[in-house]
Amino acid sequence: MKRIFGTALLLTSALIAPAALAQDSAEPQNAETSPEAAADEPVEEEVEISGPGADAGDVQEIVVQGRYIPNVIRSTPEVVSVLSAADIARTGEGEVAGALQRVTGLSVVGGKFVYVRGLGERYSLALLNGSPLPSPEPLRRVIPLDLFPTSILASTVVQKSYSVDYPGEFGGGVINLTTKNAPKEAFLDIGFGVGGDTETTFEVGHTYFGSRGDWTGYDSGERSPKGPFAAALASGKRILAGADFSVGEIRDITASLSNSRTNVIQRNLDIQPNFSGDIAFGKTFPIGAADLGVIAIAGYNNNWRTRGGVQQFGNISSGANGNFLEPIRDFDFLSTENRIIVNGMVGIGLNFGDQKIKFNNLFIRDTLKEARVALGNNFDTVGPSPTRPDATIQTGITSWFERQLFDSQLIGEFKFGGVSLDLRGTYAKSQRDAPYERSYSYVFNETFQDYVNDLRAPGQEAFVAFSELDDTVWSGAIDLAYEVPSEYPLTLQAGYYYYDNTRDSIRRDFQFQPQAALNPAVAQQRIDFLLSDFNVFSYNVLLTETTGGLGSAAFTAGLRVHAGYGMLEIEPVDGVTLNAGVRYEDGAQFVQPLALFGIAAAPRTDLNNDYFLPAGTITWNFAEDMQLRVAGSQTIARPQFRELAPQPYRDTDSGRTFFGNQFLKDSQLTNLEARYEWYFDRDQRFTIAGFWKDISNPIEAVAVQVGSSFFTSFANAPKATLYGLELEVQKYFPLENVGGDFWADRRFAVVANYTYSDSEIKIKPGDTTISFTSAPNPVSASSVFDTSRKLRLSGQSKHLVNLQLSLEDTSKLSQQSLLLTYTSDRTTNRGPNASPDFVEKPGLRVDVVLRQGVLIGGKELEFKLEGRNLTSTDYREQQRLGDSVLNINSYDLGTSYAASLTVKF
Repeated sequence: MKRIFGTALLLTSALIAPAALAQDSAEPQNAETSPEAAADEPVEEEVEISGPGADAGDVQEIVVQGRYIPNVIRSTPEVVSVLSAADIARTGEGEVAGALQRVTGLSVVGGKFVYVRGLGERYSLALLNGSPLPSPEPLRRVIPLDLFPTSILASTVVQKSYSVDYPGEFGGGVINLTTKNAPKEAFLDIGFGVGGDTETTFEVGHTYFGSRGDWTGYDSGERSPKGPFAAALASGKRILAGADFSVGEIRDITASLSNSRTNVIQRNLDIQPNFSGDIAFGKTFPIGAADLGVIAIAGYNNNWRTRGGVQQFGNISSGANGNFLEPIRDFDFLSTENRIIVNGMVGIGLNFGDQKIKFNNLFIRDTLKEARVALGNNFDTVGPSPTRPDATIQTGITSWFERQLFDSQLIGEFKFGGVSLDLRGTYAKSQRDAPYERSYSYVFNETFQDYVNDLRAPGQEAFVAFSELDDTVWSGAIDLAYEVPSEYPLTLQAGYYYYDNTRDSIRRDFQFQPQAALNPAVAQQRIDFLLSDFNVFSYNVLLTETTGGLGSAAFTAGLRVHAGYGMLEIEPVDGVTLNAGVRYEDGAQFVQPLALFGIAAAPRTDLNNDYFLPAGTITWNFAEDMQLRVAGSQTIARPQFRELAPQPYRDTDSGRTFFGNQFLKDSQLTNLEARYEWYFDRDQRFTIAGFWKDISNPIEAVAVQVGSSFFTSFANAPKATLYGLELEVQKYFPLENVGGDFWADRRFAVVANYTYSDSEIKIKPGDTTISFTSAPNPVSASSVFDTSRKLRLSGQSKHLVNLQLSLEDTSKLSQQSLLLTYTSDRTTNRGPNASPDFVEKPGLRVDVVLRQGVLIGGKELEFKLEGRNLTSTDYREQQRLGDSVLNINSYDLGTSYAASLTVKF
C-alpha cells in the first residue's frame, strides 16, 4: 500500500503541475540557474551611445527580447536532457550516478551503471568532454559512473536521439560528462563531510587487517607477492608439486604468502562513520591578448557499508499442489565494505579570441576492501540430521580491489569566419588489481560437534586468487563545419573518428591442499592457524594452482574503430530545422584467450563488421516557446569484452560468478521517437515524448546451473522491441505574495518526471542461439528463453518516477529539497533450466537535502545535510513461482545521513 500510495502521489503531482503552467513567475534569477537558460531571457542592457547626434556619456536603455528555449536545448537538433551544476546541487549527490537517476528515463543499477529508457548499460555510451573512456570493470567495457564525483563536473548532457557525429554504439543514449573549466573569477573552495547509515555506522560489522596503509586506498606492500611466491609467478610455470617444483619448493612458496593479515576476519563492534574532504582552485591569468585558465580539484572519500541478508539458489520441484521453487543453497551473510576514493583533476585552458585550447587531466583511484562471512546450507551435499545445527557450512571471504583511471585530453576549438574546426585527442588507461582474493569454508562435523576444514573433503576448502586487468584507450576526432552562405540557414559538417581500445586480463587461482589427511585437531583450527607455516611444513599443506580449471586464465582483447560521417543542418522553412546524415563505421573486435603453462588456448573470437548508420531529426519551432521533434536512426551495440571472454569472475555486489560466451553477435537497433517541448518561462518546461526501438540479437544475462554451482553467462535473444512514454515538468512558484521578508525572495520548485516503458523478447519457431552450455553448437532459442510467458529485456522497469520539491531562495543560497524516486520491478537474470527470472524490486526511496549558505568573517560557507532512503527500502532480488519465493540476493540498506561544510575563499 505504501508503494501504491507513493506512486499515486508522484503521478498526481506530475499531472497537476501542467495545470499551473500559465501562472506568472517573474522572480529574480537564482544565482545557480544555468547560464544557457538565462541567456535566452528577455534582458535590459544599458549601452553607451556615441557618434553623430549623441552627446558624450549619453546612456540609452535597449530592451532585447529572446525566446525562452534554453540555448543548450535550442542549439542542438536532438532530444536531450541537461543536468546543470544547479540541478546536481539540488540533488545533493556526491557521485554522477546518483545525480543521473533524477533525469527523465534514466535509472541506476547497482549504484554504478546508468540504464537509459530501460536498456542496459551496454546500450549506453559514456563520454568525458566528448571522448570515450576505458573501464576498470572486468565485466564491462562501459565505465561505472559512481567513479566520478560531481565536484569535477560543470554539467552532464544526456542525448537520447542519435546523431551521426557520435559513435555508432548508441542504444538508449549517450551521457556526455563535461568537466569544469577555468572560471572568470578566481576561487578557492575547501570542504569536508561526515556521514553514515543505520545498518553500518556504530553497528557490528566485519573487517580484516590487510596493511597499515589501507585507509589511504593504497596497500603498504603486504599484498605484493614476495620471495619464493613472486619468483614462481614470474617463472611462467604452473605452481604445484611435480615436474617443475619439488614438494620442498612448494612448501617454501606456500609459507611466503601473507597469512593472518589477509585471512583473519575480525568482528568490529563499532564501524566508524564515513568522512570526506575536497579542495578546488581556479584562476585565469591574462597573457597579452589571451587568457590562460587553470583549475585544480582534489578529493578524498572514506566510506563504510555493511550489508546483512540472505542468498538462495534453487530448482523447480514437484509437489501435491504443483511445481514450486526449492532451495538447494541457503545462506545468511554479513558483508562489510570499506571504500576509499582518491581523485584529482587539473585543467588548463588557453583562450585567444574565438580560438580555444584545453588540456584536461583526470585521476581517480577507487579501492574496495571487503570482509564477508556466511552461514547456511548446501542441501545437495549436506542432508538434514537431528545432530546437526540448522546451518552446516561457514564461509569467509576477504578481498581487496583497486580500480584506477587516468585520462588525459587535448581539445582544440577553432573558428575562422563561417568555418569551425574541433580537434580532440585522448589517452586513457584504467586498471584493476585484485591481490589476495581469499575464500574458505568449514563444514559441521557430527563426530566432533564442531566446524572443521580438512582442506580435502567437499565443502572444506581454502582458496586464494590474484588478478590484474589493464584497459587502454587511444582516440582522436576531427569535426569540420561550414556555414554555407545561402538563402536558407545551412551548415555542412563532416568528421573522422578513431578509437583503439585494448584490454589485457590475467587471473591466477590457487587452492591449499595437504598431501595426506590432517589430524582432526588441526582441521578444527582457525584459518590462519590452519594455513600456518607450522602446518605447511609439518603436514605438507601445499599451494596448488588450479588456474584454467574453468575457462581461460588470461585473455587479450581489442576493439579498433575507424569512422567517418557527413551531416547537414538546414532550416528550409522558418521555424523548421532538419538535421540528417549518415555515418560509416568499421569495427574490428577480438578476444584472444591466452595459453598458459603450455595448455592449448580456447579459439579466438573475431567480430569484424562495418555499418552505414543513418540518422535524422526534424525540429518544428512552431511557437516562440514550443517545439516538436521527430527523430529516426539506426545504431548498433557490440558485445563487451568480458561477455565474450571464457573466464570466470566473481561480482562482489551480487556474490555471483560470471562467465563469458565467445559466440555472441552484434546487436542492431532501429530507433524512432518524437518529443513535444514547451518552455513556458525561464528555466521552466513541460515535455512529453514517445519512443520505439526494434533490436536484433539483444544480449541477455542468463543464469546457468552446472552441478551445484550457479553462473551467470550471456546469450543473444533473436529479437526484441522496446517502447515507451516520457513526461517531464519543471515549474517555479514565487512566494513573494505570502507576506513577510522571509518569503520575499523565495520560490517553491516542482521538478517531476515519469517514464513508462515496456519491452518484449520475441522468439519464433526455428530461432536459435548459442548458450554457455550448448557452445559451440546452436540450440533452440526457446530452450534458453522461456516462451511460455512474456519476457521483458533485462534491467527494464515499466515505471520510473521522480519528484523533487524544493523551497529555494533566489537571492542567496538557501535550499530545502524533498526527493522521491520510484522504480518498478526489473529482471536481472534469466532463470536457469527454464525456471522463472530473477527480479529486482527497487521500490520507493525518499531523500531530503538541506543546503544553506552563510557569511562568517567575510567568508561564504555552505552547510549541507542529507538524509537518504528515509523509507528504509531494502534491496530485494527474488525468484517467484506460485507462492514459493527464493531470495536470490536480499539485504537491508538502511537510512543514510551526511553533513558537510564547504568554505569559499
